[in-house]
Amino acid sequence: MRLLLYNIRYATGTGPAFHLPMPGAGYLRSSRRVLEQITRFIRAEDPDVVGLIEVDTGSVRTGMLNQATYIANAVGHYTAHQCKYGAGSINQLVPIVRKQANALLAAPRVTGERFHYFDTGIKRLIIELELDDVCIFLVHLSLKFRHRQYQLRALHDLVVQSPKPVIVAGDFNTFWGTHEIYLFMRAAGLRSANTEGLPSFPARHPRVELDFILLSGAIEVSSFRIPEVTFSDHRPLVCDFHLNGKAVA
Repeated sequence: MRLLLYNIRYATGTGPAFHLPMPGAGYLRSSRRVLEQITRFIRAEDPDVVGLIEVDTGSVRTGMLNQATYIANAVGHYTAHQCKYGAGSINQLVPIVRKQANALLAAPRVTGERFHYFDTGIKRLIIELELDDVCIFLVHLSLKFRHRQYQLRALHDLVVQSPKPVIVAGDFNTFWGTHEIYLFMRAAGLRSANTEGLPSFPARHPRVELDFILLSGAIEVSSFRIPEVTFSDHRPLVCDFHLNGKAVA
């Protein structure tokens, strides 16, 4: 099975023009051209499961286009997506921001999805997707170190309760890379598919390992790579895996 993880930055692109005419102004404009480039790339990779971070589910920024649904339809997948802020967050009242989400895309053999929320941080969503043989958790952790530590504790409790082998994927915002999540991985019985600690951010000249695919011991990695594409400020992660002695369904 192939898992593709990608923080697509709401298909707003990258480069110097992103910050014109003021810093961060690029977040207010989405590009259909960039979305189509991202979609073509994902389709060419032919993944079984796609984890999308920073996806717009239909704001004025995209002309009310749901990017998760658009990509899912293009690759023939089912999609589960949700706003990444808690139900009681003031961000739910802010135009554009309330449509900022994360999404998991998969084939129709999915048996269930659940949405959990951290108690701390601004970005609180955890998407759990249950396949026949494995559970996948998708996260986008806080920019604040203290909040991330609280979130990792809550994530640990979810992972250890799973009756199936687990994959945790997402943008961890760990500016110290694997060192910052070492104790979490040990406690949860997880290891990184990125054994060489390859950086994924920023996309043009990666220096930091922010994005992770973590797997429990029963899951074997066949291959792992970070394609050299620059449609977002992050590079995507692609991981082929299987359970010990059997394919994942």
